[in-house]
Amino acid sequence: MLLGWVRSLLPVGRGHSSLLCWPQGFHLSGTVTEPATATEPEMTYKVAISFDRCKITSVTCGCGNKDIFYCAHVVALSLYRIRKPDQVKLRLPISETLFQMNRDQLQKFVQYLITAHHTEVLPTAQKLADEILSSNSEINQVHGAPDPTAGASIDDENCWHLDEEQVREQVKLFLSQGGYYGSGKQLNSMFAKVREMLRMRDSNGARMLTLITEQFMADPRLSLWRQQGTGITEKCRQLWDELGALWVCVVLNPHCKLEEKSCWLRQLRKWGEMDVCPLEDGNYGNELPNITNALTQSSSHNQDSLARPRRTVFTRAIEGCDLHWQDSHLQRIISSDFYVSPSYQREGESLLFNSQGQPLWLEHVPTACARVDALRSHGYPREALRLTVAIINTLRLQQQRQLEIYKHQKKELLQRGATTITNLEGWVGHPLNPIGCLFLTLTEACRLEEENCLEISDTGDSKPPVYQHVPVATGSQDSGESYLSLALEVALMGMGQQRVMPEGLYAQDKVCRNEEQIIARLQDLELDPVLVQTLRKQCILLLEGGPFSGLGEVIHRESVPMHTFAKYLFSALLPHDADLAYKLALRAMRLPVLETTAPSGDVSHPHHLVSVVPSRYPRWFTLGHLESQQCELASTMLTAAKGDMLRLRTVLEAIQKNIHSSSLIFKLAQDAFKIATPADSNSDTTLLNVALELGLQVMRMTLSTLNWRRREMVRWLVTCATEVGVRALVSILQSWYSLFTPTEATSIVAATVMSHNTILRLSLDYPQREELASCARTLALQCAMKDPQNCALSALTLCEKDHIAFETAYQIVIDAASTGMTYTQLFTIARYMEHRGYPLRAFKLASLAMTHLNLAYNQDTHPAINDVLWACALSHSLGKNELAAIIPLVVKSVHCATVLSDILRRCTMTAPGLAGIPGRRNSGKLMSTDKAPLRQLLDATISAYINTTHSRLTHISPRHYGEFIEFLSKARETFLLAQDGHIQFAQFIDNLKQIYKGKKKLMLLVRERFG
Repeated sequence: MLLGWVRSLLPVGRGHSSLLCWPQGFHLSGTVTEPATATEPEMTYKVAISFDRCKITSVTCGCGNKDIFYCAHVVALSLYRIRKPDQVKLRLPISETLFQMNRDQLQKFVQYLITAHHTEVLPTAQKLADEILSSNSEINQVHGAPDPTAGASIDDENCWHLDEEQVREQVKLFLSQGGYYGSGKQLNSMFAKVREMLRMRDSNGARMLTLITEQFMADPRLSLWRQQGTGITEKCRQLWDELGALWVCVVLNPHCKLEEKSCWLRQLRKWGEMDVCPLEDGNYGNELPNITNALTQSSSHNQDSLARPRRTVFTRAIEGCDLHWQDSHLQRIISSDFYVSPSYQREGESLLFNSQGQPLWLEHVPTACARVDALRSHGYPREALRLTVAIINTLRLQQQRQLEIYKHQKKELLQRGATTITNLEGWVGHPLNPIGCLFLTLTEACRLEEENCLEISDTGDSKPPVYQHVPVATGSQDSGESYLSLALEVALMGMGQQRVMPEGLYAQDKVCRNEEQIIARLQDLELDPVLVQTLRKQCILLLEGGPFSGLGEVIHRESVPMHTFAKYLFSALLPHDADLAYKLALRAMRLPVLETTAPSGDVSHPHHLVSVVPSRYPRWFTLGHLESQQCELASTMLTAAKGDMLRLRTVLEAIQKNIHSSSLIFKLAQDAFKIATPADSNSDTTLLNVALELGLQVMRMTLSTLNWRRREMVRWLVTCATEVGVRALVSILQSWYSLFTPTEATSIVAATVMSHNTILRLSLDYPQREELASCARTLALQCAMKDPQNCALSALTLCEKDHIAFETAYQIVIDAASTGMTYTQLFTIARYMEHRGYPLRAFKLASLAMTHLNLAYNQDTHPAINDVLWACALSHSLGKNELAAIIPLVVKSVHCATVLSDILRRCTMTAPGLAGIPGRRNSGKLMSTDKAPLRQLLDATISAYINTTHSRLTHISPRHYGEFIEFLSKARETFLLAQDGHIQFAQFIDNLKQIYKGKKKLMLLVRERFG
């Protein structure tokens, strides 16, 4: 955009190249005008660029750009010179121009220069003049003078311009933002720039990485994290991993000089020895013991774990410094596509070639893959491809030999049911990312030209990459293989490798993340017939692979689970080979670390397995995530098996055997129910039955354990059983004791089943309704017997329409009343009885409730007061006999004077027996307080007032005097109900005056009110 605004170009230089008419080194300066915008005026900037042997070695621009990348003005000036060289006139270096001038011309030149820029150069000009005129000055000890326009000497080092200070400042700024404001993305962008430099074989790549690392090591958070013993944050940890991986790439540069490698090694060791240097496994401080020592903790093992070498993020790069590229076999592999063994040497075993004569590269796999990454990163894609093919051929051979070994040991391993064989170092989640490296190297060779891009951005491409099959270049007979099929094969090999779970939260989390990254890339591949064939072949090998495969028949107890990987394989295989897809996914369902080590007893009830993680080191920090992935795999299979009873039954058995979390099984049950009951079509009976069976298992698992979702689970099960049909409801009602607590069974299950909505939903005929009602009543009675306190009322409600059942429920309540039931429960049932029209039964229950109650003198706000008043009102309405029966119970249970006086007042207001019980006569006369039964109540009330008065006077304060006088007024009203009440009250007052004469002010108030 700025190209047309470049003006006043002045190129100066010397030292012509033999190929071009331009010098090897020159200085280019000019002005670039940035056109005006709606908000900014037109701006002109002075730009100067120095070139040396086709590289920009320094830049200056008046815009003051503060970035590690060139500003738009530098780019515009450079492009102008590239695209319009004929319009840029070359001039000699300034030193040669000055040489051609005489003394007068030189003086005129200097004076004009100073005049033109006197404010900027005059102080410097005066200083230089003073030094030149001084014979002893340093400037006079050197022959000649510098010329910035002359370019560098042919022997001088030349490298692209890199503003080191700006790199330091930017990295420091991004790190200080702590992952906020997109700083992580910015740092990843800088790492990508380093990779780009390495690929262009620009020596600034290592320089820039050194500057970045120095700032990373100076991050003040490192010492803070170390002091606190906390791990580095995940985002920051990923940046450190990339930093370590980049250093491995740098030191493995196949064409670096020995002195460069020695310098890097010294620097890496220096960083690695610093206390704050992050460790490879992400832990600070207390290291967890090695997995092989985890089972028996002894002092010798602890010493072994402490003696393990400290591995930092730079350790692999330090080890990489010992690697070289001089091996003749390796050189031949990476140099030619046609390197094969002679045909006469192809018989028997060979460490260098396979039976087809293709070269092998027998090296520690992650190290060999690091070589591939280094070749790819340093701009040697063909060489990287050749080494990748050799590594894959080696992995194939190892896979074949492991299969043969397993066949000889198969019988013994299957009998034992477990294996001690596993890889302690997994390829997925490895710091060097070997599988991801091989996959990227192969797929990059297969991307269509317009899509070709070596770097994958953090945010991902806007649309998935498009690949094509590119035949593998090989010197042997045409194998028909493509780099794309190899990419799929090596990804499946690596993901399917049986490996032990690494130690530490970060390492375990990295395994999960790396697995998801590889699967995301696999999902970009469009599975054509060639790739499907590769997929099927590799899946069969993984299933048959024994202990060397994570999907083999026997695996180590602490082997990394294959659920995420198997979910991808299942979805990919299902359209092409359903039997293989299910076989593989069902095998992957296991999670042996959660299996109890004790021999399994009742295999038919897998829900009896206890979901407990054994006490062990290292801990499985990601266990929750792994279990959720296991659940996802099961859900995927259930969805796919909809309508196929045989497959659903097999998946159900796998779930019941392998999943030990009730919450996850409940989620599966809900998923199955949702899929089985679509809104726009009929329900799928087979999947509904599976959902119900899973729900029943959840009920059994959570029956005796606390689970905050239990109520939701019970309600859901009833909904599911309703959807299945009346037989399912009858079944859960009949077997309630193994599924629900008595309270759940009566208040939720039976109540919902007997609701009007359920009957309408099922469109039941009369016999079906009766059958359900009979089951619900039987359940209600059983629950009432087992837990009368919580189930009696529900049982009575459920049995209302059946006389015999209702009587039985009532008798259960009566029998339990004297032992296990509280007055609150009994009062509630008594009120229910009155509401249903059984006042005499209500009275009996209220009487029983009164025997459990005790109201103290000061409990005048007790919640049971309303129940007591109701019980007395009920007795009064029934007649004199019932009132006479309840008053002794009231007197015995209630000691609160105000409550007793309230009862007494209510009983004297109306005549008893107003309930109108058939067969009884109502006299219509008010009851006297001088006769039984109210006489007893009156005496008890007066006695309660006297006792309460003495109790209150013991600790009374002056601010309560007025309240106390009102209390005595109420007491007088009660005293006056007796024939000699006024005499009793006067004696009572006199007695108070005598006993409490010390409380003069209070007694004065008593005299004023009562004489």
